[in-house]
Amino acid sequence: MMLRYALQTVRHRKGGFIGAFLALMCAAALITACGTLLETGLRGTIRTERYAATPVVVSADQNVHQTTVKHKKGKTKTKHKAKPIAERAWLPENLTARLGAVPGAERVIPELTFLAQPLTPTGTGDRTAYGHAWDSAALTPYTLATGTPPKAPGDLVVDRYLADRARLRPGDRLAVQSTQSPRTYRVTGIAVPAGDGIRHQTSLFFSTAEARRLAAHPGDVTAFGVVPAKGIDTATLERAVVKALHGTTAQVSAGDERGPVEFLDAAAARIKLVSMGGAMGGTSLLVAILVVVGTFALSVQQRHRELALLRAIAATPGQIRKLLGREALLVGAAAGITGALAGLPLGGWLHGRFVALGAVPATLQHTVSVFPVFAAVAATLVGAWAAARVSSRRIARLRPAEALAETAAALTRPAWGRVVAGFVLLAGGTVLVALLSVLRTEPASTPVTFLAVVVLASAVALLGPLLVRAAAAVLGTPLRLTGLGGKLATANLRGNAARMASVVTPLTLLIGMTCTVLFVQPTLGHAARAQAREGIRADWVLAAQGPGVPKQVARQLRTDRDVATEIVRTTVRVGLGKYAAQGVTPQGLTRTWDPEVTDGSLAELTEDTVAVSELAADQLHLKPGSALKLTLGDGTPVTLTVAAVYTKGLGFGDLTMAHDLIARHVDNPLAATVLVSTPRSLEELSAAVRKFPGVRVVSPATADSLQAERQQANAEVNYFAMGLVLAFTAIAVVNTLAMSVSERVREFALLRLAGATRHQVLRMLRTEALSVLLLATGLGSGIALAVLTAFSVGMTGSAAPAVTPLVYIAVVASAGLLALVATAVPGRVALKVRPVTAATARE
Repeated sequence: MMLRYALQTVRHRKGGFIGAFLALMCAAALITACGTLLETGLRGTIRTERYAATPVVVSADQNVHQTTVKHKKGKTKTKHKAKPIAERAWLPENLTARLGAVPGAERVIPELTFLAQPLTPTGTGDRTAYGHAWDSAALTPYTLATGTPPKAPGDLVVDRYLADRARLRPGDRLAVQSTQSPRTYRVTGIAVPAGDGIRHQTSLFFSTAEARRLAAHPGDVTAFGVVPAKGIDTATLERAVVKALHGTTAQVSAGDERGPVEFLDAAAARIKLVSMGGAMGGTSLLVAILVVVGTFALSVQQRHRELALLRAIAATPGQIRKLLGREALLVGAAAGITGALAGLPLGGWLHGRFVALGAVPATLQHTVSVFPVFAAVAATLVGAWAAARVSSRRIARLRPAEALAETAAALTRPAWGRVVAGFVLLAGGTVLVALLSVLRTEPASTPVTFLAVVVLASAVALLGPLLVRAAAAVLGTPLRLTGLGGKLATANLRGNAARMASVVTPLTLLIGMTCTVLFVQPTLGHAARAQAREGIRADWVLAAQGPGVPKQVARQLRTDRDVATEIVRTTVRVGLGKYAAQGVTPQGLTRTWDPEVTDGSLAELTEDTVAVSELAADQLHLKPGSALKLTLGDGTPVTLTVAAVYTKGLGFGDLTMAHDLIARHVDNPLAATVLVSTPRSLEELSAAVRKFPGVRVVSPATADSLQAERQQANAEVNYFAMGLVLAFTAIAVVNTLAMSVSERVREFALLRLAGATRHQVLRMLRTEALSVLLLATGLGSGIALAVLTAFSVGMTGSAAPAVTPLVYIAVVASAGLLALVATAVPGRVALKVRPVTAATARE
């Protein structure tokens, strides 16, 4: 029976359920989109390109492993964990003989992959350039369309894509920046791949000797391709290769597993996408719960008279709850299915935008299945039902006589359970803010940051009626001075606090979340740049427009009176923990670089020692003289002695080692920057580096500006990731305001019949909207300030979040514009109905 009543109610009160439908539909779309990103990170396909003609590929292990054994109550528990390394790991070339002896292997092809950037005006477009030895062309296979293979060190074969883009022909000269100094090669041939499978890279083929020199890993190779003999299937060959390599760390891949071996950036992006999709989805879900509960609460409040009459004609509390629950399930089902279907193209668009921003490589293909759709529909149904149950608690518990005594406008005071829950959430938010002030790593602090905003906004939602009444008491006198509209607005703020509170909540969340999203990254970035500015003593900085600054540039500049400090950056693992690291030239280091050493000395920095930040020293319990075991970017384990501890870890990374040590274990050994201390002028230095393409001399201030631009580009990914959550919150603001105004048609009619003009009613609405905006701005800004200050204390050591005044004003102005438009438009529509008609219409 309740289901029939629920169907009839939804059918006859479509307008009353539109707000809830829109909120649930947007929530379902957002959850589905985030779910597709999460699934892409977990199961996304990375299609092989270069290894297309090689059924079995042998590569090095790209992970660092840790095994822990625990003995408890007579039982032994073994746990194995693995984390990816930052650079490409290499294999010993002497495995060729072992692989050649594998039964069923017809041919073993060693592979070298290294940095090789052609220096052409047209560049390589959206493709990444790699260098290889011509011997490995058979892996794809590439075949010569014209010309001859490279034989001499100065010979080069380019693929058809690069030849067409740069208009190259055999006999032309092409400068290439690889791991060494730029060199000009003679194009001897143009190669074409079989099929059209090469879409994300361009290949440059060198002679075997030149490729070995440029790869700079003597005795090692990137991978081996194993080609089966005629009649041997891939599975048989794979098992034989695995058996032959037993006891080594080499990894054997076949089928779709070859793609991650080829595209390491795509394999690493999976983890990033899982983290990003999970963070977006989790935040979206929390925001959706808060918004949907508020929307249903407003919907139930608008039907208070109807539900009270049902209670008066003997409807039991259980029947009221069942009625509202089934209505919610009907609306939730329709909204969930509609939103989930809309979320599928939204997820594809999101993935495309992340690829365009460089956050995700195009080689990680977007994956779609039914699981995100089902999860979104289920979450929508559960959320709608739970929101209806929460919203119906008070009206269902009222006795029939009490229900009739309640007015249709608002309850006189909030239930004590709601107030207690609000203070509990307020206490929980305070604890999260306090916790945030002691978290010193970005991966730990970022989720707590946004969780704190949502929890504090939830406290505002529960304590909203009390906050609105308090605001009415403060603003009452000024509002009355504005005229009749102000007096009516004051009366509404006091008498309809619950309705006004439902509007304050999404506005508070919008302002608080937007300010947090916009100012978290600048807070961290400004602190890091400030430390870098204070610590750089160099007169000039060499920056590269290409892959980096060759070491020959620094060697040329070094004299008895000049110092050139090369800086190479990477990421290393200490155990399974990830730390930002850099390699610097030790000679004359203190003339160009000062990380503010507090213990030890940078004079002791060699290839056997390391300097660490205070944060790393605290986390790893280190001091000068301590031994530090770590895994370099390419998986090479080393043990170094701590030489110094410094304070400026944000600006210079957690670990600092000798340049030559790091450069031998990274894919790109070119310096990110070179710090130069010299009495020479800008013109003299520029003339000295002119023969190196893409290298320019800039002042430290200009280098700082370039770093700020790079930080802004990186921050755009985070802005975009959270932008959809903010857009959903903005839609909720408009939706809630429109619902709040639309249900007051009878009230407006009575005011008109009592003598108020249409202009006075609209002025009352504007005054109410501005009052609510003022309260929401104060609450949202207070939440954001508390969270950002705690984040700044934990991450930078100072209570100084980076807040741009103009950006903050734009946020508040945008929220105000939303509030005014969402109030004025439905208000004008409501006032178009003749007062007598509206006042006498059936409710």
